[in-house]
Amino acid sequence: MANIFKPLGRKINNMVFSLIVTGFILLILGVLIVWTDFTLRIVVGMITIAVAYVFFYGAWKIWSVKKDLEKFFKIKL
Repeated sequence: MANIFKPLGRKINNMVFSLIVTGFILLILGVLIVWTDFTLRIVVGMITIAVAYVFFYGAWKIWSVKKDLEKFFKIKL
């Protein structure tokens, strides 16, 4: 049973790290909003890209956790 918790723990740690890095990027972009209209356009575009990345990364991590569960328990989810 401990074999399943180690890979899942690693995947959760990677997801948390990715969300923290994305949060810092969004924080920096939020500060840049203050200066110019051009920067505002760039920031809105970057936020859209960052949110899309978070959704794709989250979906990929959930899918990989599902595959690990299927492999460990030998069931089809």
